[in-house]
Amino acid sequence: MKYFAGVLIAAAATAVVLVSSQMGSRPPLPQQQLFVNANILTMNEAQPAAEAMMVERDRIVWVGSGAEAERLYSGMQGRDLGGKTVVPGFIDAHGHFPGSGLSAFALDVNSPPIGHVKTIADIQSMLSDAAQQSEGWLVGIGYDDSLLAEHRHPNRSDLDAATGDRATFLMHVSGHMGVANSAALAAAGIDRNTPDPEGGRIVRDDTGEPTGLLLETAATPVQALAMDFSGGDFFRMIDVASAEYLRAGVTTAQSGGVDGRMLQGLWLASVLRRVPQRLEIWPLWKELGESLVNGNFATDRFQSARFHVGAIKIIADGSIQGYTGFLSKPYHHPYEGDPNYRGFPILSGEQLQAQVQSAHEAGYQLAIHGNGDAAIDMILDAIDAAQQQTPRPDSRHIIIHAQMARDDQLERMKTLGVTPSFFSAHTYYWGDRHRDIFMGPQRAARMSPTRSAQQLGLRYSVHLDTPVVPMDPLLLLWSTVNRTSASGATIGAEQGITVKQALRAMTLDAAWQIHRERELGSLEAGKLADFVVLDKNPLAIAPEMLRELNVEATYIGGRRYFQR
Repeated sequence: MKYFAGVLIAAAATAVVLVSSQMGSRPPLPQQQLFVNANILTMNEAQPAAEAMMVERDRIVWVGSGAEAERLYSGMQGRDLGGKTVVPGFIDAHGHFPGSGLSAFALDVNSPPIGHVKTIADIQSMLSDAAQQSEGWLVGIGYDDSLLAEHRHPNRSDLDAATGDRATFLMHVSGHMGVANSAALAAAGIDRNTPDPEGGRIVRDDTGEPTGLLLETAATPVQALAMDFSGGDFFRMIDVASAEYLRAGVTTAQSGGVDGRMLQGLWLASVLRRVPQRLEIWPLWKELGESLVNGNFATDRFQSARFHVGAIKIIADGSIQGYTGFLSKPYHHPYEGDPNYRGFPILSGEQLQAQVQSAHEAGYQLAIHGNGDAAIDMILDAIDAAQQQTPRPDSRHIIIHAQMARDDQLERMKTLGVTPSFFSAHTYYWGDRHRDIFMGPQRAARMSPTRSAQQLGLRYSVHLDTPVVPMDPLLLLWSTVNRTSASGATIGAEQGITVKQALRAMTLDAAWQIHRERELGSLEAGKLADFVVLDKNPLAIAPEMLRELNVEATYIGGRRYFQR
């Protein structure tokens, strides 16, 4: 998932104007807050449950029983939570904040179960209407060729018919490819003579002309132009995304792949409290990570309790549902009639190893995108070589998605101290198609192998990769436990885990994965007061009902930012 390579950040003075009224209206944070009559699921193994919690300013200072609260804090007025369940704030283990805020000005061309688009004609109609109501680039997000009635990608001719000479770009639901019309291709300087870039492909017709479909790095030039937003649009996007994440109970949001301008823009928004969530920032290798390693860009002044620049992000392969994930064995349904097609890596083994070694030797954590098992082999080989050359304890390098991780790869991860973050909601959104089209039944049953990791004692997190899918942690919880597809089928029941294990993967283990477990992820004395109030106890309802849970309130640093 690659968004916002060229976001234009406005000057700080403009941002101050945008947020000044909001900051001025914020009431002071109470010195002390006592929460009582609650069912607190702490994620702290030493004290797994409690009934009351004391918060001083932004930190928890005490957690215990109701009786203890009456004794320790007699005479203090507590906030009665009416028996509701409290859990640690949900940590976005991997996503692309504020990408979901694109909905403020981009067209949603998703198909069910996310959106309503069923045909290319539907997309054309939406684009045609938008062309009459706006100026500048037209951008659509989330189309899925495998769910369109035509079972193909739109092409430049389809888009030209709807938008004429208006530059138009549609982002695939995977985030790893897109379709451009003729005007957009021309703006990016892409024609029949343009060579395929390293790690990408310009899809061409029988005459050699680009069809408009751009895979992986080939989409970057068009994407950069289409996403070159103004400062006002950037903050508008942040407002939409922040509100969505608060409603969902997300207290730590991640921007998993940024350049220097994006980092500074998000930092400015955080400092000015335009973003209430804590932000976890992962610099992309080419755009910023290499500069960090070489000492050409320093992040010290950006680090705080609310803004954390963490792992360097490297992308090893693409998307399985886009046929660009790199598999050890061919795709179940041949791509373009090629029975031996296995996808492709974004980097060669030598390039990946060089990048991993450089960042590892400099002391950085790495978060490496790997979906297909062949890509995971490459990643593990590179980390193994780096560790042999420069041994580092507790590096916690992360494999993002790890969709097709085999048991031998999970065992190797544990040996190397590597931790996976599984995109478990794939079982809901793409489970049927992974089973029938991309992976086949046997491999699909093992996608996002959380139970195998659990049984091995391999620590992991789970994530949504928003805006690839909506930010909905409770659907993620339901999906990780039940592994139910959009059609109602069960995709690999043997890889399901318990509700408590899934909650831990979304809270404490997600915090541990980014080296922040001392401050976040559980409700215990000394930690930051980030928590969520739910309307029901997820441990006391049928697993299939988890999706029906609701977030009642979201607290970050002791301050309530959302209440239903």
